[in-house]
Amino acid sequence: MKKTTALKNLIYSKDLEFIMEAHNGVSARIIEEAGFRGIWASSLSMSASLGVRDNNEASWTQILEILDFMNDAAGVPILFDGDTGYGNFNNVRRLVKKLEQLGIAGICIEDKIFPKTNSFIRSETQPLAAIDEFCGKIKAACDIRRDSDFMIVARTEAFIAGYGLDEAVTRALAYKEAGADAILVHSKKTNHSDIEAFMNAWNNQLPVVIVPTKYYSTPADIFKDLNISLVIWANHMIRAAVGNMQKIAARVYMDKSLINVEDKIVPVAELFRLQGDEELREAEKKYLPAAGKNYNAVILAASRGNLGALTESIPKTLIHIEGKPILFNIIDNFNQTGIKDISVVRGFAKHKVSAQNVKFIDNDDYGETSELYSLFLALGEIRENTIICYGDIVFKSYILTELINDANDIVIVADADFEFDGNARYDYVKTDAAYSKKLYSQNVKFIKMSSCLPQDEINSEFIGLIKVNGEGARVMSEHIKLMSARPEFKKLTMHDLLNELTAQRPIFVKYIKGSWLNVNNIVDLQKIVN
Repeated sequence: MKKTTALKNLIYSKDLEFIMEAHNGVSARIIEEAGFRGIWASSLSMSASLGVRDNNEASWTQILEILDFMNDAAGVPILFDGDTGYGNFNNVRRLVKKLEQLGIAGICIEDKIFPKTNSFIRSETQPLAAIDEFCGKIKAACDIRRDSDFMIVARTEAFIAGYGLDEAVTRALAYKEAGADAILVHSKKTNHSDIEAFMNAWNNQLPVVIVPTKYYSTPADIFKDLNISLVIWANHMIRAAVGNMQKIAARVYMDKSLINVEDKIVPVAELFRLQGDEELREAEKKYLPAAGKNYNAVILAASRGNLGALTESIPKTLIHIEGKPILFNIIDNFNQTGIKDISVVRGFAKHKVSAQNVKFIDNDDYGETSELYSLFLALGEIRENTIICYGDIVFKSYILTELINDANDIVIVADADFEFDGNARYDYVKTDAAYSKKLYSQNVKFIKMSSCLPQDEINSEFIGLIKVNGEGARVMSEHIKLMSARPEFKKLTMHDLLNELTAQRPIFVKYIKGSWLNVNNIVDLQKIVN
């Protein structure tokens, strides 16, 4: 059912119906979960949530942005508290057009002068619009709407402004003739006498909507007996929120601790639930290349690095590249690909290496070991689908996507656009076929890795990314366990692992050309900066 039709059915229902105020996306979702079949988008509450007065100080476009989030968050229809329509008939036309585009189900406009003042502030001094002028707004709204089920509720403030029953009825009749779908009659009395008098005189000519903020003690059965169509609880969500926030803020300030408030507020997990985290998890499984295959990642980031003063107190994984630590760039790439199960092996200045939703493994012998020993410490994380990544590289996320989509069970990424350095600083790779565009989709087998390969044998440079699947993960894990029994194990490198492993299980190479950076030393960093 269209939201406009759902709201129309509420307003024209033979039963007494109720809708509740919301002022943002999360309050809209809470209202729907509570069971309400409609939402009142209160101008007072939205203004208050922005910290401004209910005097049209928030522009209509700012309010529309909030409405857009609310409508996305909730499946029930929204009746928008449109104040006076933010101007004359032309402003109303523009407003209704945009509301329909957003999917809002209806608008309520009131017969006061723009900019409005809240009905309960100096109400007797608030002038009402001329009846003919306000009828023009109603006609303009009716003419511009494309969906005849989009509800236009005309609100009279006659009682609020100090006029009597006759003025309220006269205005309501004029608004009915102008095309309004329902009448909202407002009162500031603490009892329902104004509403009862109006209903007796009105004789059910159109559905009537009320806002019993001041006469809140009146039983709902009375409204039902008076043939009221819709009751709006107009500002109670924002008032509840403000009261609780004031209490919590004061207590935390006084205690300088959270210990006395933690059991009085919802857990963070409830926020995640309201935000739809579970739906995102399911969508990631469907749309992200890694999420549906249950990939995890191991980042080897224990070494200090050789970057002079830059790594005097932090490891090189925390060096900033383009305004963000290298480690965070790597984590972001994994997250964007759908890999959320991430372990980081840290070592030098380990207390400074932290990140949310990441597991940490400590290599306290970082100064005497290489990436292979760090990987050994993370052996329990090498599973069915695992990405192993050096902690000093920055790379474009498409490389991960291509690596994950490779069907082979042990794959390394190597850059065919490499530099040859006689000082042997790089992880040079020899394969069975040099890079070629014609070989882009074919399997290229790894033969050997070394920093001392003859130049004519080098095809590429290992960038520090490895993928293992299924049998490849098992073979790698078992071989690392065997290697760990050797007396010289702590001195062995990733070269040794891959060179030995290829005799047991084919290792394949995914070629790239550029699109990555590494930070081995100050020379590398200078290249990046320059």
